[in-house]
Amino acid sequence: MIRKILAASAMMPLVLTPACAEGAKTAPMDKAEIEAIVHDYILAHPEVVEEALYALQARDAKQAADARKAAIAQNSDELYKNPSDPSIGPEDAPITLVEFFDYRCGYCKRTVDYVQGLPAEYDGKVRVVFKEYPIFGGISEDAALAGLAARKQGKYRQFHIALMKVKSNDDLTQEKIDSVAKSVGMDTAKMRADMKSVDLQKQLADVKALGRALDVGGTPGFFLGDTHIEGADQDGIEAAIREALG
Repeated sequence: MIRKILAASAMMPLVLTPACAEGAKTAPMDKAEIEAIVHDYILAHPEVVEEALYALQARDAKQAADARKAAIAQNSDELYKNPSDPSIGPEDAPITLVEFFDYRCGYCKRTVDYVQGLPAEYDGKVRVVFKEYPIFGGISEDAALAGLAARKQGKYRQFHIALMKVKSNDDLTQEKIDSVAKSVGMDTAKMRADMKSVDLQKQLADVKALGRALDVGGTPGFFLGDTHIEGADQDGIEAAIREALG
């Protein structure tokens, strides 16, 4: 930062020359002289560097926020109105909250009951849309596809909650996925066939692409309107809902 200040100052040698000294023969300062003056000033007033850093951070944060809002607006229909996405709550609810999650995400597991209870908590004014976003890969991918397959059998909510309740990430195996599917009344053979289908494979790939476009770097990630709430921030979700309700 100091080098940038020095460099910028060096580019303006006439700034330190009095405006009314047109007839004077004062020679403009050279770069080294200006750098020395600026250097001495910064040493005497180090708070200006801190102020500059704060201003730079604020500018960068605003630019990042503006870029994120623009990305949300550009992908709004895919984010909030994709009919293939599993959801809970009334279809015509005035507020739609979207969650990107992974079945192996500990924070996602801890908030599952809270998220599931939002439509009832807000008297049907909140709809929650689920985006299968297997950031951990491997068995997370299979679990995500199994979740989408559960929706085709009308068992998404039961399967989703049951799989989220699997305590340890190490317990999430192919056998466990089948066991959970059976426990909620699913046809596991059909589930496995659907998991390999082109439409579900594409749906999952589309969600991954959407997550990248929206800079979803971790789970859970929530979206409401033009707001991205990162992590299991229940206070942030509540604040966004209250604001949306007016």
